[in-house]
Amino acid sequence: MTNQFFHASTVISHGKNHSPKQIVKVPSEIGPLFVGGATVSVALTICFLWFYTDPWPDLTRTQKPISASDGITADDCNTPPSSASNLLLDPPNSTFYDDPTLSYSIEEPMQDWDEKRREWLNHQPSFAADTDDRVLILTGSQPSPCKNPIGDHLLNSFLHPKMRSYWAKLPLIRAAMVVHPEAEWIWWVDSDAVFTDMEFKLPLRRYKAHNMVVHGWPHLIYEKRSWVGVNAGVFLIRNCQWSMDFMNVWASMGPQSPNFAKWGRIQKSTFPDKMFPASDDQSALVYLLLKEREKWADKIYVEGEYYFQGYWVDIVGTIDNVTESYLRIEKGVRRLRRRYAEKLSGSYAALREPYLKKAGYGKGSWRRPFVTHFTGCQPCNGDHNPLYTGDSCWVGMERTLNFADNQVLRKIRLHAP
Repeated sequence: MTNQFFHASTVISHGKNHSPKQIVKVPSEIGPLFVGGATVSVALTICFLWFYTDPWPDLTRTQKPISASDGITADDCNTPPSSASNLLLDPPNSTFYDDPTLSYSIEEPMQDWDEKRREWLNHQPSFAADTDDRVLILTGSQPSPCKNPIGDHLLNSFLHPKMRSYWAKLPLIRAAMVVHPEAEWIWWVDSDAVFTDMEFKLPLRRYKAHNMVVHGWPHLIYEKRSWVGVNAGVFLIRNCQWSMDFMNVWASMGPQSPNFAKWGRIQKSTFPDKMFPASDDQSALVYLLLKEREKWADKIYVEGEYYFQGYWVDIVGTIDNVTESYLRIEKGVRRLRRRYAEKLSGSYAALREPYLKKAGYGKGSWRRPFVTHFTGCQPCNGDHNPLYTGDSCWVGMERTLNFADNQVLRKIRLHAP
């Protein structure tokens, strides 16, 4: 399985014993996580691990057939059971799941979601621990064959038949909140984005008073009135009633609405730099920030101080210098040249951090960019932005994926003494 074919729905924890690098590290064993795009599907593939009692099972022996009820427990691996969560426990107490009127559809408003979610967690004490730091990462790809052989060929479908293209993620996020009440945050990441720092930790404490985090530039929103004042391809949104309400309003500008054409005209007249007439999710988000600022903006954190998602054109040309800078640090610190278990990556990142204080963040920094976003490259259909010359998109993607892969490979080779 290559990284272009990876779809993930993975709950990750940022608690004391977990670090967000492990979110990206699960897929990065086969390559960095390469996720999202302008057109997305509702495909959710759970990222999981297979465990065998023997490294290579003897398939020639007659074995007892495996049934769905058998399960695979920690005992099979001779390891102590995890105390993080009890996946086998579902108490008989009545919860919102027992309500026959419950709907996963974005067209059905959710009422009292905070109370419903809190009640469910009260019946699931093993999931209630560290809830504030638990994140579910979602992505998808278009539900039709790619014209470009580089692209993703998995076929999927939409949760809402009318909410296509960039709007398809909203029904998916809404449904994921209901099916994953144990997750505090939903993290949408477009399939044309690459995690390029395998050790960076989301600064969730920074967003404690907020319900949504999106990369952007406030002056472009409020002074320039630009539809590119934020990038809606990568964002965090809290699993709460505020988010349910916000997504209802956000989605009301989408193609399922009878006012879709009207919203397109409103957006185009509001944003002088918007050239196309159709209502899109990003313009709709900026519109709500601009026009309903008192209602929504106080709970939306516009992040611009680090590469929560970075524009690939600004990043690709700096990759070699960043790599050399990290190598110089390792050469000067013997401990950083040790081999170590993947689980300990967080401690080694902390050891490196004092040497990165002068690196800065974002554009012009020689720190690894957290997420590199290939906005406008369209890896599936190949119809990249005409401003990008030649094969710059594909060359840039290859360099960036290698940059991310090499961070993983360095951990499994013999480091210099």
